[in-house]
Amino acid sequence: MNEQELRSLVERMVLELAGQEPVKTAQPSHAPAEPSSDCLEDITQTDLRGQYLVQNPRNETAFRELKKKTPARLGLGRAGARYRTLSMLRMRADHAAAQDSVFSHVPDEFAPQNGFTPVQTLCQSKDEYLTRPDRGRRFDEQNQAIIKKTLGQNPKIALVVGDGLSSAAIEANAVDCLQAIRAGLKAYGLEGGPVLYVKYCRVGASDHIGDLTGAEVVCMLVGERPGLVTAESMSAYLTYKPHIGIPESKRTVISNIHKGGTTAVEAGAHIAELIKTMLDKKASGIDLKG
Repeated sequence: MNEQELRSLVERMVLELAGQEPVKTAQPSHAPAEPSSDCLEDITQTDLRGQYLVQNPRNETAFRELKKKTPARLGLGRAGARYRTLSMLRMRADHAAAQDSVFSHVPDEFAPQNGFTPVQTLCQSKDEYLTRPDRGRRFDEQNQAIIKKTLGQNPKIALVVGDGLSSAAIEANAVDCLQAIRAGLKAYGLEGGPVLYVKYCRVGASDHIGDLTGAEVVCMLVGERPGLVTAESMSAYLTYKPHIGIPESKRTVISNIHKGGTTAVEAGAHIAELIKTMLDKKASGIDLKG
């Protein structure tokens, strides 16, 4: 069996598992196969809000209206007591994308291409980053010196991008979000200054940056832990006068920054407004609402 015949066999098997009629193909021959550009449909491109797989529903119209409001896995249908094959394949594909995002690195050229100053926490590998969160919150002496030189002493605003738990989130959203933040700050008569890019970054790294620089507000954009809806979700953590040991309740967080949630540009405008409010009220987190 040559490569083309094997490809056709696999395609027919997948279509049959998905409950679709396989496309009839000509009988295999021993003649050299022509190159084919055909490929299976990428099931991860289907919007879950519009996918409804229940057979013979009692009220499909109402259920479809409900699904438009959430990407949750509703109306998956079943084969006996099990998920349908298409639903299971989609779940496995989304889970694989989430794993890839966690274990992948943001490209080394990302920081210099965007004018960011790269630094690294105490972690020396992805495995160490995942198993030692404490080391993702601190910097060695060499990186501390770079941070101090880049941000200076007592800046009003320190802008930080950290890879976090999703490289895909940072590549997809960080640059657009930062551009919107800078534009918003400029409208308020504020300057964002240089941007740090932190490799193997945990949110608590912003506290060490605050101690090192005396920054009034640290704004950190960081990749969220991926889920099964998207692997591209980013969060923004804003802290007034952060320092090591500051309670988590003192942070203000904007989460679910991605194309299917709060878009990067919209989030950036809101972040700029929050930074201005924090500087005016000299507070963040629960203190900002008091």
